[in-house]
Amino acid sequence: MAEEASTNRDGQKAFLVITIIALMTFLGVLVETSMNVTFPTIMKQFNVSLDTVQWVTTGYLLTVALTMTTSAYLKRKFTNKTLFLAGTILFIVGDLMSGLAPNYWILLLGRLIQAGCVGITGPLMNNIILEIVPRHKLGTYMGMANLIVLVGPALGPSFGGLMVSISDWRMIFWGTLPIAAILLLLGASQIKQYSKLKTGYEFDWGGFVALSVALVALMLGINSINRANGVIATIIGLAISIVAFVTFYKQSKRTSRKLFEISTFKDKVFLYSFLPYIFLQLTNISINFLLPSYVQIVNHASSFVGGLILLPGSVINGFGQPIYGWMLDRYGAKLPLYLGNFLFASTLAIYVLFIRSMDVVMIAVIYTVFAAGRSMAFGNSMTYGLKKIDDRVRSDANAIYGTGQQVAGSIGTTISAALMSSISIAGMTHAQNIAVGSQLTIGLFLVLGLINFGLYRKLFRVTD
Repeated sequence: MAEEASTNRDGQKAFLVITIIALMTFLGVLVETSMNVTFPTIMKQFNVSLDTVQWVTTGYLLTVALTMTTSAYLKRKFTNKTLFLAGTILFIVGDLMSGLAPNYWILLLGRLIQAGCVGITGPLMNNIILEIVPRHKLGTYMGMANLIVLVGPALGPSFGGLMVSISDWRMIFWGTLPIAAILLLLGASQIKQYSKLKTGYEFDWGGFVALSVALVALMLGINSINRANGVIATIIGLAISIVAFVTFYKQSKRTSRKLFEISTFKDKVFLYSFLPYIFLQLTNISINFLLPSYVQIVNHASSFVGGLILLPGSVINGFGQPIYGWMLDRYGAKLPLYLGNFLFASTLAIYVLFIRSMDVVMIAVIYTVFAAGRSMAFGNSMTYGLKKIDDRVRSDANAIYGTGQQVAGSIGTTISAALMSSISIAGMTHAQNIAVGSQLTIGLFLVLGLINFGLYRKLFRVTD
């Protein structure tokens, strides 16, 4: 009885710690997406263009990605409590700077500082789950943590709109500040160190600079696609990115200082779970941009309805996570991965074939099924990979999963915007061209969904 009571207390403490870190990550994701609805106001108030103001979000995502590349090093070098406190303090400082910002550039700096929170606490949450949760409950706990984090994108635009209606866009930061302060105190008292720190690791500044240049150039290059005379800028950006990635690879091969182990990509379990994870994220962000734009342009719906069609699927995306994680623990990975990817791919096929004849309600219904399938496969792709991968490179794999997710998400919208507007058939209206371009875009993502089936098959051959 005493042993059982002790086990229950340990489980409760583990859940509390994970919840604290997940809530802090949730705040970071919430403010990340809530700013999108404020762009027209900020453009007018600070007299900046749309290309400039979008860096409030794009710069945030990029900073999160770059911070996540360091998570394997940070995990070995600093305690869990130190990392959590650092991430939370960055969020609070960013809140204060953004809330008080007298001009756009202070606002942007505050956002970049604040992004360090998600870049630190997101990987920290996964690492602590891997340290303190039994393997047979890993899917369930990952699902519960993802529930808290993934609700953020669904609530972000509504939260931002509510804060603006109550006061103005600064209320987004003042509204989250007290919660962050409470979580700071809870984390300081509850988070412990569950594994020994490792010595002998030095930060790879050369690799970090090379990787930063690669990601920034990639982002700038892709963002130039839709601009006038943007082809040259895109080619230059991609060329610089390739050179920087090659430099990063060579730097990692010849130095003992590593952001993460490049050899992680040689692990077949990691590779065959990482690629579907990236394809699912890229498609999700792209579809979330494409459908609201489609129903407004083609179906002549309002912007409110355009955003509303995503709400049921977004809610299922978040609240379904514990169930999907339980499916992994109870039935193994094949059921949630194959079933999730089947729903993901089949709904994309339906869109490709029939979206031009669908009304807004049917588009929303199909999206809800798409979101359920995508989230079922997405979270479990990483969870199963981390569950099966070699312990020596688990922290490195976690860093790469997180970085890849952010990079894929940040370029997804640009890919959709470029492909949607790529069709210009004489004799067709703008709406008809957009409809054809949307079918082309969704068709590309359907191909990725079909590739996922092959990748999962290879994954299970390695792990069975």
